[in-house]
Amino acid sequence: MQNMQNLPIGEVLKEYGYITDEQIEQALQYKKTQTGKKIRFGALLQEMGFVTESQVLQALGRKLDLQLVNLEEYEVSVDAVAKVPKNIAEKYCVVAVSENDGRMQLVVSDPLNFYAQEDIRQIVDMPLEILLCEESRIRKAIEYYYAEISTKQAADKANISAEDIEIPELDADDADDDVPVIKLINSLLVRGYSTNASDIHIEPSKDFTRVRMRVDGNMIEYLTLQKQLHNSIVARIKIMCNLDIAEKRIPQDGNYHGIHEGIELSMRVSTLPTTHGEKIVMRYLVSDTKIDNIGKFGMNERSYNLLMKMLKAPNGIIYITGPTGSGKTTTLYMVLQHLAQRPVNISSIEDPVEKDLPNITQTAVNVPAGMTFAIGLRALLRQDPDIIMIGETRDLETADIAVRSAITGHLVLSTLHTNDAVSSIVRLEDMGVAPYMISNALVGVVAQRLVRKVCQFCAYDAETTESERVMLGEDVRTIKRGKGCKVCNNTGYKGRISIHEMVYIDKKLKRMIARGADAQEMTDYAVQEQGMKSLVDSAIELVKEGVTTPDEVMRVTYYSD
Repeated sequence: MQNMQNLPIGEVLKEYGYITDEQIEQALQYKKTQTGKKIRFGALLQEMGFVTESQVLQALGRKLDLQLVNLEEYEVSVDAVAKVPKNIAEKYCVVAVSENDGRMQLVVSDPLNFYAQEDIRQIVDMPLEILLCEESRIRKAIEYYYAEISTKQAADKANISAEDIEIPELDADDADDDVPVIKLINSLLVRGYSTNASDIHIEPSKDFTRVRMRVDGNMIEYLTLQKQLHNSIVARIKIMCNLDIAEKRIPQDGNYHGIHEGIELSMRVSTLPTTHGEKIVMRYLVSDTKIDNIGKFGMNERSYNLLMKMLKAPNGIIYITGPTGSGKTTTLYMVLQHLAQRPVNISSIEDPVEKDLPNITQTAVNVPAGMTFAIGLRALLRQDPDIIMIGETRDLETADIAVRSAITGHLVLSTLHTNDAVSSIVRLEDMGVAPYMISNALVGVVAQRLVRKVCQFCAYDAETTESERVMLGEDVRTIKRGKGCKVCNNTGYKGRISIHEMVYIDKKLKRMIARGADAQEMTDYAVQEQGMKSLVDSAIELVKEGVTTPDEVMRVTYYSD
């Protein structure tokens, strides 16, 4: 392949019909103006919009007889990845994926960089088989797999240390990143982030400590650690969060903010005494998880339009409801960022502040210091706000102040833990808020859930069962299911999508609330007169579209035939 060193990429692309002579000439003229810049001709053509990276790779693949692969669904050996140092992989944008018959498979984005290939061939000391993939996918794979390697190596080193020597519990002076336990925790944080985990669980048992991660709402087994390490792990995490390392008898809550391998992490940390030691759960507060329909707050067209109608109200309360982990805060933050584009003063009281939002005044609850939701909310009202966000309505005092704020001219957004939209009205009444106050203040309620999506890499058509047809309709004979593969951790699901049930409080519903109508009567009205789609109906629509499964409908909603 060495004679391909000066392969004219423009001619190759033209040969396969991706560009024209005129475009090549334009690019050559443009290149002459880029004095002092080292830019490859293929990259220049992409920059000018004549070709995509995928087209360049397809042309080179055909010319050089090299296979294009999708790393997200390719069977990658972590042992092979580890044979190329991370700094080399990043430098050349390559990743080793497997080792077969004495040959190393190497995925590259630039097959004409023969210097890089020779450098890596000498490092692994075996012939290379070159595969092609887009640069962005390779970069993502490097972050993903080297985070796993780093964590496993740190765990092995920490476990060996636990076997060889008695590890003393850490104190506040221990800050050396080379200490095995510290390196292990740092690696775990990066690994969790790279896999889009929402939580890391460190769970002590009688004989060992188990580490699990919650990915797409599912608990995934990750590591098993020596029991001797547990106290040092707990002590280190407490130091990171400024918690009391000597107090082991009561639960503690804290927050951690730090930068690891260039990644800025914010986490909420909770400790809980158990029969075998303290359990720790660390929740990522800032996540880069991909959100479907992000421009519409993760909603479909109908739900988005109804929410926008609610947000046009000059004052009143909008509640977003659902259980823990249903994405309420994420939706609220997207809505607040939208509202912040208006010439208004927006203030929030949260527990804790999960994401720093521009143009919004955010305040954190601090109960030990006497800063409760109610006290913070009273203070916010003296700060001349137009829009107020209350992280959660937990008690009568907070609910009462929120309702009065809405009646006196403020737009209030908050969350409640209820099963559906209409039951939020009943919940406020149960808290002790007068029905006439609720009817005057409430603008609308959005109930939300997250359902897992069928993994696109192992999806297949499956016949529906008799019970599934009762739910979906007799005409629905096939649905999508996931077999389970490497990409989805053998769960059959990859990623999540939100479903919504929304009720707009119109004049008739206001009268119904004021006279104390029951939840069923209000639900019937919302369905028949407003066309409200229940959470079940929204989830069933996604099943029919092949996005999710009946099992997910049953998992996240209550279905009664």
